[in-house]
Amino acid sequence: MMVKENLHFSEMHRSGAPRGPYEHYEKWFEGQNNERLAKKSQEAEAFFRRTGITFNVYGQSDAEERLIPFDLVPRILSSREWTKLSKGIEQRVYAINSFLHDLYNRQEILRAGIIPVELIAQNDAFLPQMMSFSPPGGVYTHIVGTDIVRTGEEDFFVLEDNARTPSGVSYMLENRETMLQMFPELFSAIKVQPVSDYPKNLRRSLEACAPQSCTGRPCVAILTPGIHNSAYFEHSFLADQMGVELVEGHDLQVVDGHIAMRTTRGYKTIDVLYRRVDDDYLDPLTFNPSSMLGVPGIMDVYRAGNITIANAPGTGVADDKAVYSYLPDIVRFYTGEPAILKNVETYRCSEPKNLKYVLDNLAELVVKEVHGSGGYGMLVGPAASKKELADFADKLRARPSNYIAQPTLALSTVPIFTESGLAPRHVDLRPFALVSPKGVNITPGGLTRVALQEGSLVVNSSQGGGTKDTWVLED
Repeated sequence: MMVKENLHFSEMHRSGAPRGPYEHYEKWFEGQNNERLAKKSQEAEAFFRRTGITFNVYGQSDAEERLIPFDLVPRILSSREWTKLSKGIEQRVYAINSFLHDLYNRQEILRAGIIPVELIAQNDAFLPQMMSFSPPGGVYTHIVGTDIVRTGEEDFFVLEDNARTPSGVSYMLENRETMLQMFPELFSAIKVQPVSDYPKNLRRSLEACAPQSCTGRPCVAILTPGIHNSAYFEHSFLADQMGVELVEGHDLQVVDGHIAMRTTRGYKTIDVLYRRVDDDYLDPLTFNPSSMLGVPGIMDVYRAGNITIANAPGTGVADDKAVYSYLPDIVRFYTGEPAILKNVETYRCSEPKNLKYVLDNLAELVVKEVHGSGGYGMLVGPAASKKELADFADKLRARPSNYIAQPTLALSTVPIFTESGLAPRHVDLRPFALVSPKGVNITPGGLTRVALQEGSLVVNSSQGGGTKDTWVLED
């Protein structure tokens, strides 16, 4: 198997030989015909196009629905590697949920001086409307996506947390289904842990978070902003897979102190609403008065304990990249143990000493907006032009508290299939955790995003990245 020279940690090879998790896959790959694989790759693209697996790109004049490129070489993790990752994710998710509960109630972590009060008080994602209120079951983060990168054999780092409305799980499921259809013989020879139970587990987890006012089996629905949202495919996909209704704001209203959806038989009470609408648009009576996407009065129903909103409003404060820099302290404060998964070293530009360092070393750093996502509003110093560096330096000086900076990591690589053979590309991983009063359920695998451009470190689909199936091997 010919792979171009890779100066970064290769997850597939060590000293020219396949690493343990890839041994059986490499043996299978060596027996394949490149023309057959190229045809399979085209079939996968046709399947995604036929199925409508697309996303929208915002902020571009030529914005349109696009396919997320799919690469047919899987990313493979051993059972041992996954055990370490899943334990670290569970610890982190527990700490984030405890942090949010504390933040909106006693605020002991602020009283202890672990986190600066101004970091929360001046945070746009912090919602005073959630103060002195605990969601049903005490769960704030029902679905969490944790972005993880790797730099070596045992070196896994959390790049960021997605506790607000993490997306991408539909691509994880469709990637696996596509691989099963294209290469059934692979899954007969290699024992891979399944991911297909995710929709069933998601529904069970949400039902377990139903409010006490619920009698009988909870009614679950997904609230979508509509067909023009970049993740609409995922909203409709999950509703179909879970066997629940997909609703928009105009389908819902307050009826007898509950949220009810319009049906052909009248209004039906919803007990758990998995919302994919941002906080600001959730309730025009509480937040943005011009919102047409939310439900007027839903926050009053929520605070009265008559509906569960997943994820809870106000969880976005845990996504803040400045708050992220305190996560090791947050984990220790609420668990009494050191964090199993490390953070990437982070410079808070709001601090004068850090700002000076970042400005002096901008060409070597990655700079991100504290509330940014999707790869927007960031600077990758080593790939930036002199003008881009100068322009970004002006942004930093103007609003230093809006940014954090991190060193450019030597991200691990996994090969992608190209016309000339296999070529290494950088990857990250977003595993998905489900949280309920019964505990944390982490799907074995997750969404591997891959930077398809040679040398690129940006894996986001909105920035030209693609996806891979992620395999976790059975023992």
